[in-house]
Amino acid sequence: MAAPRRAWLVFGFSTEEAVGEPETEPGLGPRRLESGPEGIRRLWPAWSYLVVETGAGLELRSAGLRRRLRGWAEALPSETHLVLRGPAGARAWRRAAALRGELRGEPAWSRALPPEPRRPPPLPLLPGGGFAAPRPPFFAPLPAGVRARRLALGHEHALALGDAGQVHAWGGGRHGQLGHGTLESELQPRLVEALAGVPMQAVAAGGWHSASVSEAGDLYVWGWNESGQLALPSKALAEERAQDGDVGAGDTALTPRREQLAAEGTAFISIQAFPALLDLPQDLEVTEVSCGSRHTAVVTRKYGQLGHGDNSSSDQPRRVEYLVAEGLQAEEVVCGPWTTYVHVLEP
Repeated sequence: MAAPRRAWLVFGFSTEEAVGEPETEPGLGPRRLESGPEGIRRLWPAWSYLVVETGAGLELRSAGLRRRLRGWAEALPSETHLVLRGPAGARAWRRAAALRGELRGEPAWSRALPPEPRRPPPLPLLPGGGFAAPRPPFFAPLPAGVRARRLALGHEHALALGDAGQVHAWGGGRHGQLGHGTLESELQPRLVEALAGVPMQAVAAGGWHSASVSEAGDLYVWGWNESGQLALPSKALAEERAQDGDVGAGDTALTPRREQLAAEGTAFISIQAFPALLDLPQDLEVTEVSCGSRHTAVVTRKYGQLGHGDNSSSDQPRRVEYLVAEGLQAEEVVCGPWTTYVHVLEP
């Protein structure tokens, strides 16, 4: 019996667009990530490049450019620096040096690590109690008493998933992304009390929003909802849809559809400061969640919620019909700042 075939599909912004080059596969539909004979096991996307793990090791890719990253096990990329972790230590290089393949000189940061356990925690966590970040100061210790098995980094905040499924959040809070019910920042990890007593199996941090998945498969979201990334009613998107429906109307007065919108008194949510339990269609159970800068993607036991063949924002959870039409089963999802990568099982 032949082994099942797997592939990575990419929805959204391409690395070619990021560096100003024409796309080799234009259009809104998904692109297949070239895997080669070794296949792609894991990937870590930034905006203008990504790092993939193949059977031959790590490889940096950007708009046709490929660089082998020999001797490294994991990556944490950003548009300023690339952090790499190996058996004995972690180092950070400037993005430009990484793209040129110049990783033998003095790094921007380095840290020796204790001998790895059999299963080291995934980046950004580091063995020895602390975590890395892909921008200065590159490292921060975890306070005593906070034991994390997973850590997710947003643009200004962090989420830690504890051994018992508890969630701690800290960092910038001006968009409610910490889930503490306020817009205040927190310098130290603080328990997200609204989730206390509900064990979580996964956490994700976007630009200024957050998500978590309970052990029962429920999805919780909080933070900024300006682009509908929480799948909660967004006033900005409603006004955009109303404006599209009022082509030719004047700029100063309320148009008919906007008047209707105002009269309906819809309860829009721009900031959700407490975790909200999201009501997914058909009571679907979530198995994976990932957050981009202003979007969220999940994998359920039936399908993945990702891109939809257009460039419109949405504040409603929608099934990715492309995957259903092609008979593809989503197994994993990873969001970049403006992209969504889906690991699929092919028929």
